[in-house]
Amino acid sequence: MRASLIQIAVDEGEPVDSRRRRVAALVREQSGADLVVLPELWTTGAFAYEEFGREAEPLEGPTYETMAEAASDAGVWLHAGSIPERDPEGPLYNTSLVFSPSGELAAAYRKIHRFGFDKGEAVLMGAGRDLVTVRLPGTTLGVATCYDLRFPELFRGLVDAGAETLVIPAGWPERRRAHWTLLAQARAVENQAFVLACGTAGTHAGVPQAGHSIVVDPWGEVLAEAGAGEEVLTVDLDPAKTAATREQFPALKDRVLGLEPPRHRGRPRAT
Repeated sequence: MRASLIQIAVDEGEPVDSRRRRVAALVREQSGADLVVLPELWTTGAFAYEEFGREAEPLEGPTYETMAEAASDAGVWLHAGSIPERDPEGPLYNTSLVFSPSGELAAAYRKIHRFGFDKGEAVLMGAGRDLVTVRLPGTTLGVATCYDLRFPELFRGLVDAGAETLVIPAGWPERRRAHWTLLAQARAVENQAFVLACGTAGTHAGVPQAGHSIVVDPWGEVLAEAGAGEEVLTVDLDPAKTAATREQFPALKDRVLGLEPPRHRGRPRAT
């Protein structure tokens, strides 16, 4: 399986419509790939909070239409990163879109863990509730977004749902780039799965982005890593390696916690 991660530079001076067209052209250039992945909130910038409301769009809005057409033209599975979705009956959501090679919507994932510590995304957007997997020829994708990377229980849930390849679009800040690399490798090792983590370049609302999109195999080996600027990171993967790793080193079979309610063996509190 050939995967291409497009690390998009978000320039605040570039109109959103122009960026959509530019990114669609980049997707079409990946016609030899099986899977193409875009970053989180690349239309607005993940830290451009004031733009969320202005640029929010319905699920089947302009980004949906442009990316569906690009996926179909290129004949690729496309994880189109995420958009600020405006639900007509609720709040905004940070929503990822996955398209099939025919341009059909295969899945939509509303980000569960919102970043901001009671400000920014955490208050401007609603929280998703559902884990999402997508079956591709040869592998099953588990879908997560940026800050989700810090919550291993989400990825355990995806593995239990059949995920073999974990795809994580992000708008990760440069000041915490060491965590980005560390956590991507940790999620790969503990879940014995490929990790495809695609970030943005550029600066969002004064926040420099980490870039350094990364592909990690089920043993935690870094197969490819981008630099800081805009680039396309392409790598050939063997999806069978996930099953082989889990068979050779069957650590997931030894899981105890999380599979049944924990037993509390401490002394009862006095009342």
